[in-house]
Amino acid sequence: MPEVPILMPQLGESIAEAIIIRLNVAVGDEVVADQEVIEVETNKATMDVTTLCGGTVRELLVEEGVSYPVGTVLGLLEVTEEEAIRTGVQATGTKEFSKASCLPEQEEGAHFATPGGGAREPRKVEPSIRGLSVPAGMKGAHYLSPRMKARMDELGLRAADISAIVGSGSGGRVTVEDLEQFLEYVSTWPCSQASPMRLSVADSMRRSWTRPLASVGRQVALENLLAYRRSLDPKPPLTIFLLRAFGKALAEQPASAGYLIGEKIVPPRTFDIGVAVQVEDGVLVPVLRKVDTRTVEELMEEYLDLVRKARDRRVPEENTGGGIATVTNFGTFGLMWGTPIPLPSETLILGIGAGVKKPIWSQQEERFIPVTEADLILTFDHRVVDGGGAGMLLNRLNELLQKPETL
Repeated sequence: MPEVPILMPQLGESIAEAIIIRLNVAVGDEVVADQEVIEVETNKATMDVTTLCGGTVRELLVEEGVSYPVGTVLGLLEVTEEEAIRTGVQATGTKEFSKASCLPEQEEGAHFATPGGGAREPRKVEPSIRGLSVPAGMKGAHYLSPRMKARMDELGLRAADISAIVGSGSGGRVTVEDLEQFLEYVSTWPCSQASPMRLSVADSMRRSWTRPLASVGRQVALENLLAYRRSLDPKPPLTIFLLRAFGKALAEQPASAGYLIGEKIVPPRTFDIGVAVQVEDGVLVPVLRKVDTRTVEELMEEYLDLVRKARDRRVPEENTGGGIATVTNFGTFGLMWGTPIPLPSETLILGIGAGVKKPIWSQQEERFIPVTEADLILTFDHRVVDGGGAGMLLNRLNELLQKPETL
């Protein structure tokens, strides 16, 4: 008689496997179409695998308490050709496909996965309109089974730590066996213990990246700023002007630096901005308070003192944490452009690249003139700020930097 496989269905967009909880039928049982024959459990819910058509259970290929990937043949039904045609399912040996089917035909000669890992005889099964036999594709690549999560917890690993592993499971899913092989493979590599500073930065960036972050940028002419800076004694670092302009612009658009808490945007009470300072094996971010209310001259002494203390890793407690945004001048490393990531407690981070002299066309003089420009990059939490709002904030920053004497 013709046969139809009972397949592990695609139980959700991110589900790559499920554990067999209970077999509700036995070999020799008669079943009808849509009968719940196997109960399975995913990391999200308990669900039932149903039959595509009626028939007799000829074989069950799985065990209770064992996890199987999507697409696995869980059992076989013996069906009549009349039943297969009536329910719109193609069994082995039949020629017709269901007109109700909405998914593409499986390629000729394709093999279904079996619990033992081998391949059964080639079968062609048209997925039903109920979508029970949809393969996982690549959706399983980001899925972590309960067993895998438990092993990672034992080892103190996070999902980002296993991103280098190529999974052998359904749809690219990384299995426990893949993890163990990878750990054995790298165990002979030279390594060193990550410093507390490095681990702290790593933890902050993992938490930051749980949000939808986006970046926008624009060029800013530095001629006016550089000329004004040369007239001062002592000469403030460029970052101080950026801090001051950023604080002033945010005070005008406070919602841009707000926090999304539930269904409310909570604007900051004060405009405290941190400055990224590169130290050995990491970055420290001392915070300057109420930047929007203080001039460049007022900020300079505290800024220089905090940078020195940060490099000695002795930032005062009153200047630690609580900032609403950060400024980072990666141009000091000769970098033109970058996409900085804000701290988990911040909505925004502003970066500036190295200044570069460029020929810019002057409409007034009708000729190219040399102008020093740098890229301003603003990375923001897209839940709170949109590209348009971020663009307006950058444009306002540009306006303020063109009149440095007002800062």
